[in-house]
Amino acid sequence: MKINTKVRYGLRTLIEMGCHDNKTGVLQKEIAKNQQLSEKYLDPIISSLKAAGLVANVAGKKSGYILNKAPKEITILDVFKAFEADLAVVQCLCSPSVCERSTSCVTREYWSGLNELISGYFNGARLSTLINRHKALEKAKIGSIKLTPAKQKQAQKKKKI
Repeated sequence: MKINTKVRYGLRTLIEMGCHDNKTGVLQKEIAKNQQLSEKYLDPIISSLKAAGLVANVAGKKSGYILNKAPKEITILDVFKAFEADLAVVQCLCSPSVCERSTSCVTREYWSGLNELISGYFNGARLSTLINRHKALEKAKIGSIKLTPAKQKQAQKKKKI
């Protein structure tokens, strides 16, 4: 099983939004810049996140985006399902008709167990945990870099925002 780029970039997009605690939201161009993504590729990602009810525009078109739920209410499984219909390590789990052996296959039972483990792992992980980890890494990065007094002052202002 391979997690596609839309799922991965969707998760990064949500983390970026969750790191901004403002009411005006985060502009798509800012997300693209901070996450090193093209704005064009980000369009369908944000559309899928909106359709899944995970994000919303603050004030309609051309406004910033915010999380539509509290980060502790969003699971990684929610993010995955915004882009993929099913979580299945093998096709016969979501479409038993593709295999004539699906009703009597021992390996299908095995794959089903693995699928449940992955699903449980995704469902148990919260966006809030990743946001907190991201903030801690950013703080550690800022602390480890020798900054000029002017840059230190700028970094302190960003922390307060």
